[in-house]
Amino acid sequence: MKPEVREVFYSEEYLEYYDSLDEKTKEKYDYVVQIIKTQYVVNKKFVKNLKEAEFYEARIMVGNNEHRTLLFAIDNDNFIEAIRVLLLNSFLKKDSKQYQGEIKKARSILQKYV
Repeated sequence: MKPEVREVFYSEEYLEYYDSLDEKTKEKYDYVVQIIKTQYVVNKKFVKNLKEAEFYEARIMVGNNEHRTLLFAIDNDNFIEAIRVLLLNSFLKKDSKQYQGEIKKARSILQKYV
């Protein structure tokens, strides 16, 4: 197993969502989190910068379902250079309009940690 290059922290909201998932989806989440922990450069298939916000999104595909987790690079503006990240909130993506509400929720969660 690769050594960890990044430490991942989890908000209560993330853990609540994660706990509600079925086992197959949890395995996909675990896989993506493992990539975040062990790879400096992460493929955009798994983590992508949100242009309209200070967050990144972890992307988890299970069948036709697209799950997203908003995450925050704690110690650097650039995810690749960050060694600590916080997983804020997750949701099942339905459409792009949904992002504004989820970004607002992520900012609210982040306030508890700063």
